[in-house]
Amino acid sequence: MLPNREGQRVPDVTFRVRKDNQWVDITTDELFKGKTVVLFALPGAFTPTCSTTHLPGYNELAPVFQENGVDSIVCLSVNDTFVMNEWAKDQECDNVILIPDGNGEFSEGMGMLVDKADLGFGKRSWRYSMLVKDGVIEKMFIEPEEPGDPFKVSDADTMLNYINPDAKKRPLVSLFSKVGCPYCTRAKKMLAEKGWDYEEIVLGRDVTSRSLRAVSGKGTTPQVFIDGKLIGGSDDLAAYLGV
Repeated sequence: MLPNREGQRVPDVTFRVRKDNQWVDITTDELFKGKTVVLFALPGAFTPTCSTTHLPGYNELAPVFQENGVDSIVCLSVNDTFVMNEWAKDQECDNVILIPDGNGEFSEGMGMLVDKADLGFGKRSWRYSMLVKDGVIEKMFIEPEEPGDPFKVSDADTMLNYINPDAKKRPLVSLFSKVGCPYCTRAKKMLAEKGWDYEEIVLGRDVTSRSLRAVSGKGTTPQVFIDGKLIGGSDDLAAYLGV
């Protein structure tokens, strides 16, 4: 049975990280001492659930975690630093610190190092998350010991709900734009003034105008979506925001 280490200190480990073409040592003291930290661990970089849900979820909610007293969010995996660095670039996860537990020392110290030889992975971390205050584990969410790769309790929403059930999440905003479009610039300015992050999808670079028409029914830019709902252009956004 995987151990729950609530009330215990995190393992004392030094991680070897490649940064700016230099080897850098990062200690657990640097990551946790005097801080409130959320750490989530996963089986591997570039793997499906980790890339599509686990890491993106924490990255998107990072500002809300910060508003609720969390100093930093750490993603840990038993991968080398080169793999983790490339994964960070691929995911554009600027709000999360990716740490390579290359030798599995931290995972082993947590009692979370498991054998995934059946998948050709070797030793990897079990999937879990935890809230750490000044190096002491306050809360752990450990995925159930089931076949496969369960993902039921270590997600960002579950952790945020534990920290503050009334935490107000920021809306998910996507904005279809076109280079040189003044109405797009206006829409982006309104969102920035509101303090809302947004995903910008540029016509001709990320998608075609056909794709825009298919999802919005319109061919003009910008087209703004908030929490899955089409708001429309810059005037529609202004009305929605009340500005």
